[in-house]
Amino acid sequence: MSHDTDKLIRQLSLVAYLMAERRPLTARDVKRNVEGYSEMSDEAFARRFYSDRAELVALGVPLHAQRDEITGEELYTLRSERYFLPPLELSDDELAALQTCLYLLEGQFAYAEPLRLALQNLALGRPGFDEAPTETAVRVEVRDPDYSAEMPSRLAKLEGAISKQRTIRFQYWAIARDEVSQRSLNPYALLSDNGIWYVVGHDLGRADIRTFRVSRIRGEIRFATRRERDFRLPPDFDIERYRGRPPWQVGDLVGEARIEVGGDTAWWVERTYGSSGRLEDGSFVTRYSSVALLASWILRQDGRALPAAPAELRREVAASLRRVRERHEGPPPEPAADDERPGEVDSGERPTGPVVPERFAVLQALLAYLLDRCGDEPEARIPAADLVARFKIPAEALEEHLSLLNLVNFGGGCYAVYAELRGDIVHVDKEMFGDTFRSPPRLTPLEARAIRLALEFVGPMIAADANTPLERVRRKLEETFGEFELAQTPAPQVDETEEDLVNALTRGIREGRLVELDYLKEGEETASPHLVEPYSIERRLPHWYVHTWDLTRGGERSFRLDRMRSARLTGRTFEAREGFEPRGLRGAIPARIWYSPEIARWRLERGGARPLADGAAIAETAVGSPEWLIGEILSFRGEAVVLEPEDLRQRIAARAAELMRELGLSRLRTPT
Repeated sequence: MSHDTDKLIRQLSLVAYLMAERRPLTARDVKRNVEGYSEMSDEAFARRFYSDRAELVALGVPLHAQRDEITGEELYTLRSERYFLPPLELSDDELAALQTCLYLLEGQFAYAEPLRLALQNLALGRPGFDEAPTETAVRVEVRDPDYSAEMPSRLAKLEGAISKQRTIRFQYWAIARDEVSQRSLNPYALLSDNGIWYVVGHDLGRADIRTFRVSRIRGEIRFATRRERDFRLPPDFDIERYRGRPPWQVGDLVGEARIEVGGDTAWWVERTYGSSGRLEDGSFVTRYSSVALLASWILRQDGRALPAAPAELRREVAASLRRVRERHEGPPPEPAADDERPGEVDSGERPTGPVVPERFAVLQALLAYLLDRCGDEPEARIPAADLVARFKIPAEALEEHLSLLNLVNFGGGCYAVYAELRGDIVHVDKEMFGDTFRSPPRLTPLEARAIRLALEFVGPMIAADANTPLERVRRKLEETFGEFELAQTPAPQVDETEEDLVNALTRGIREGRLVELDYLKEGEETASPHLVEPYSIERRLPHWYVHTWDLTRGGERSFRLDRMRSARLTGRTFEAREGFEPRGLRGAIPARIWYSPEIARWRLERGGARPLADGAAIAETAVGSPEWLIGEILSFRGEAVVLEPEDLRQRIAARAAELMRELGLSRLRTPT
């Protein structure tokens, strides 16, 4: 057998033996009775037993150790009531909604497999879990712009390094300097923030805690040493400090700014950026690390935010508006030829597969499922295809998994199950200790993280389908996470207002009812009413969108939920328009946009643009709203220029000049 197989047998047998005895046991008891330890030397046993215990604790197995006051020996216990899932208080609707969550995330969710295993454990013995998703869920689309073929394998390697506390090495592209260099990192935590994955840890070369965007890692992630552990997580490290920071607060904070906002803009700023500053006497007060990035945000508001202080910020906004105006007056610049040089050279990285549940956790769940299928009978017959599909076990590996379970020893030659593959059927015989393992085990930290991420990505849909507040579902689930801490897995950030909006809109879709919206459109300072027929919802990280037929405006419209003040169901119903499938940008205007060499790298990273020979980039963009494009171009502070259509160039130049007058910046002297 392989080293990993031997270890799995030892660990499963150790868990079984400790639960069967139900009394404190010494290391000598373990060595004598547990499969895999008895033939080891004392030195080898001490090393393997310590390693196995550490891995089991990291997997959420509540194995406790205490010192005997008389003999001084360590005594080990594992109570079965702490090992198995407690009674789960989720309603059938809540459980079905969780299954919908898995359906929605399949395909672009790196943690889909541990999520699947977690939900199967939660639903063991509960009928109806495999039912089809609701009709509303079928009309929801989830898109992750940061997802790539390499992302799951990178996250899997980082998950392993974090859980084992191993130092890693990798090549990293620092986009601001356009340099690739090798980094050595003690990884502390993974973070999904605004739909983008980051790893946070101690950069050994810089001797400081740094944040790295996972998609900018180049080549393979390797362990730096062969040790079983390289570092320990500092007790004062808190991943929440690195979450939810707007661009102007990334890095060392150097000052505080005051930005005048009013009306519905103030409401939207408080809702969206309330954790990054405060509203005070009609102004948004926020600390900043970069004047330029704060100026970009102000310009993005297209006149709804006025820089009041410091003077440096006002000068930066004024200079940016001048550049935008000058670069959109007269004929457009002639872009360079396309860059014909070959793209990034293949670094040799080969995907190692998606984030998958630990094999130990799969075997735990498989054992519980086999015994549950036996029920009160001594045996069961299960189609092999059912197990392959349910646990995502390769068909050629199913027999090996069953053989491992057959070797789980409770000590003294007592076993839980005997399962044998005969043709296409798995024959299961429940052994003496079978009923002990019939219940599902507590979730592992990886499974718990998968659930937390899923709640963040599509939590409001779960609440809408379950007719239950999301916080209540989350609280019930987290009671099953076991005795481990999830301090470095951020709690889901779901706005209650957003949850209410999704609930109202999904009900409108499901029941065919008109919905009244109060919506703050790009470029407007007050919310306007819309009466809409809702057709589908889209989760394009980090935002939610609803696609509708707008009766107020007489056409197809898509709305971003974070800009809605409210969504109210009316008593009026509508018949779905025959053949109408909302696309979000129907009737959009094509525009060509040039990005200077200073910002082209960031635009190319987003995709949909092509590089030019001089380091610039160019993109053809579908523009559904001219107001959106004006704010977008302003936010680039003159480094993005619309080449065509000409009327949009003229509108942007005029708007930049108008804003300088509106904001009182026309006479402000700015550095050349």
